[in-house]
Amino acid sequence: MFQRKRNPQAEIRRDCPYLDTVNRHVLDFDFSKSCSVSNSKYDVYACLVCGKYYRGKGLKSHAYNHSLEAGHYVYVNLQTEKFYCLPDGYEIDDPSLDDIQQVLNPRFSKEQVEQLDKNKQWSRALNGSDYLPGMVGLNNMQGNTDFVNVIIHSFMRVTPLRNFFLMPENYQNCKSDLVRQFGELTRKIWHARNFKGQVSPHEFLREVMKASGERFGTGAQSDPVEFMAWLLDTMHADLRSSANNTSIIYECFKGELEVVKEMHGAEHSITEALKPSSVARMRYRVTRLPQYLIIHMDRFKKNTFYCSKKKKNGFFVEKNPILVNFPVKNLELKDYIPVPAPKENAKLRSKYDLVANVVHDGKPGEGVYRTFVQRKSEELWYEMQDLRVAETLPQMVALSETYMQIYEQQQQQ
Repeated sequence: MFQRKRNPQAEIRRDCPYLDTVNRHVLDFDFSKSCSVSNSKYDVYACLVCGKYYRGKGLKSHAYNHSLEAGHYVYVNLQTEKFYCLPDGYEIDDPSLDDIQQVLNPRFSKEQVEQLDKNKQWSRALNGSDYLPGMVGLNNMQGNTDFVNVIIHSFMRVTPLRNFFLMPENYQNCKSDLVRQFGELTRKIWHARNFKGQVSPHEFLREVMKASGERFGTGAQSDPVEFMAWLLDTMHADLRSSANNTSIIYECFKGELEVVKEMHGAEHSITEALKPSSVARMRYRVTRLPQYLIIHMDRFKKNTFYCSKKKKNGFFVEKNPILVNFPVKNLELKDYIPVPAPKENAKLRSKYDLVANVVHDGKPGEGVYRTFVQRKSEELWYEMQDLRVAETLPQMVALSETYMQIYEQQQQQ
């Protein structure tokens, strides 16, 4: 009988003579990590000279053949993050490649996460442009995904949510690809050592299309509020603990509302109460305020009309362009609604500060979405529209056709 020989462990070397051929300008780890020849997602290597992906490193594999045909010798395994020289096959151990590893899979320590909102430093991309970690532009895929980008920009201002996803150990046991891709996207947006000052949400969008049954994706623009509600519900369902049915989503956004149905003009019997002589009124009372408050301005309305040619009713969407007055700081909810009394020895926390403001410009179905977000370290406001990031004045935030807002509860009042 013949015994199958095991492949010997790859030699580890520090003296690779080809490291000067590595071209960081062509490296882009934002897109699907699949072989450019076989489309396989298993055992994929990135060529660090041309940036293309190939499967395998063994004899006659796609990466092996590419190294011989193109004369490109340095590769990184996209799963293990180890570096290799092909066709020789030895592993490269050199600290000069650490930055590539960081861009492939950004990492944050707890201390770094705690300092994010205090950091005022800019970062520099390889092309010499400056960018702000956490404020990087996002590619608009096929010109239709601005509704996704504004929600991502807004959620990056929700500190507990951001901090949770910056630490993969918080969701390492979650089997949801959507959750993992949102976490990877969050880490890339806040990474201070990116090779470029922008991020493409391509892999996240792929999982969005898959999880939503293509309800949301690159085919056509959708409503950002509908997308936000779907994303929060889906990630909560994927992350929730079976023990207490909670998640980081609930911790950030959950409030409590008491609904009481009051009957007027009805007799005491159930039969009489169900008669049309009886009038019902719903009374709502907030019993718990959320840490982050989401407000939606319903600007779009469907109006019906009769089409004489088709002899049936149709509809058109009308937009209400009225500007809404709102405070950027110190929104006091008790001035507008009854708020729950604080518990014993606790302070009433009913004041909120705006952290994100989504805006719609243009006609229904033809316009675009952009967002205003605040950078906490300097208390400055920035206007973000896909790849465009520009500082703006706080006064300009309120002079816009706001569509959705996220307010943060003040910690001390």
